[in-house]
Amino acid sequence: MNFVKRAWLSLVAKKGRTVLLAVITSAIMLFVLAGLLINNAADSAIKNAKANVGATLTLSANREAAFSKSQASSSSTTKKTVKMSSVKLSDAAKIAKLNHVASYNVSATASVNASSFDAITTTSSSNQPGGSDSSSSGDISISGVTNTASSTSFTDGTNKITKGRGITAGDKNTNNVAIESELAKQENISVGDTITVKSTSGSKSYKLKVVGIYKSSSSSSTQMGPGASDPGNTIYGSYTLANTIKGTKYANTADSVTFTISAPSKISSVKTAGNKIINNSKYTLATNDASYQTVKSAMSSVKSFSNKIVWLVSIAGTIILALIVILMVRERRHEIGILLSMGEQRWKIIGQLFTEMVIILVVGLAVAGIGGKFVGDKLGSQLVSSQSATSAGTISAPGDKNVQMSGKPSGGGGGSMAGGSKPSGGMSGGATAGTSTSDTDIDVNLSVVEMVELGGFGLAIMFLSVLLASGGILRLQPKKVLID
Repeated sequence: MNFVKRAWLSLVAKKGRTVLLAVITSAIMLFVLAGLLINNAADSAIKNAKANVGATLTLSANREAAFSKSQASSSSTTKKTVKMSSVKLSDAAKIAKLNHVASYNVSATASVNASSFDAITTTSSSNQPGGSDSSSSGDISISGVTNTASSTSFTDGTNKITKGRGITAGDKNTNNVAIESELAKQENISVGDTITVKSTSGSKSYKLKVVGIYKSSSSSSTQMGPGASDPGNTIYGSYTLANTIKGTKYANTADSVTFTISAPSKISSVKTAGNKIINNSKYTLATNDASYQTVKSAMSSVKSFSNKIVWLVSIAGTIILALIVILMVRERRHEIGILLSMGEQRWKIIGQLFTEMVIILVVGLAVAGIGGKFVGDKLGSQLVSSQSATSAGTISAPGDKNVQMSGKPSGGGGGSMAGGSKPSGGMSGGATAGTSTSDTDIDVNLSVVEMVELGGFGLAIMFLSVLLASGGILRLQPKKVLID
């Protein structure tokens, strides 16, 4: 009789044993598949991190060089004055043309005093009314951006335009601004109104046209002046407006420029090339790939754990199934003895056992295919949550996230961390976020590749199990079995 047919008849005849083996095999395959899914999902997350999280280089004044120059030029009896160099946008444009630079953000901010309105005063702010302060730091901060829709505080949900529109590249060289809703409510300001601010030094005034109102969910601000504790005192405008308020010598300059590198692995080469462009005695390029490294570290830990799951379950499954097959051989000694006495070849008897296990494996694969994604999602979420508890969830690029603007345009209203078009000239284009959130979620999806891998693991487990149990079959002597 054909050993394949015998294997099927044996499984049908021993229904209880067959169901038990199917349950055990399904459990083993389920956890092996979960490990494979998490492993592959972690690989995909790392690849996505390379493309989406990216890394950044920040071009800013060389503080160390500025302090050294100040100490060298000042005597011990005179007060040391440190002069920081503003970043030239022409230098930034040159670095932006380097390979692997996806986008760049320019940070420019100016401080003014409210004139036709009062700034928001909180308990931690100065008790002086808005507009009465004459110090070098005003009660209103002008955050220069190219496109508010793509600046960090808007892309991360901290700020949201509620009326009118945000600042766009078309607002370059205009006095169009967007103000916070609490300030608008307090001073009864609407879209289309004109407000006046004045310089912190001198009496020069600037008329600003309100084109939009935004709502801030932040409870603190990084702006300057007595109103620094309240985010409602931040007014968004074009970077040209911030530079105009600071003075003519600040034209075509920035406080800092953050470049997003499309391939984190290329950040060193981009930095080297960038250092050849800038004046290193005035500027410095600081590397920040912490976001990518955080995602990579988190996913590597998850991947390592999933690998351990696969190997642990595979080894344990092999041992368990081998013990079950060995017990099956002991139970079926008489059956095997009769087959041997009838001249059946030993390899066919082993083939019968292997066929039985393969049939059960098919059932296990079907069950694993149905429940594998669910188990993988749950287990993956637990692993990511555990990893997130011990690693930073968000890494911010250097610079003030409230005062960033992009130097590279892209379609759809601004660039993205993942890329964007390089400008043909000037500083037009959409802004991109300078702060990146390290998203360590993993997307567990079942594919044909995973099922093929699972089938390979299953066959290997079954083969080893039967191989370990076959020693008992090879030692059996038909005559002795039948006499016993």
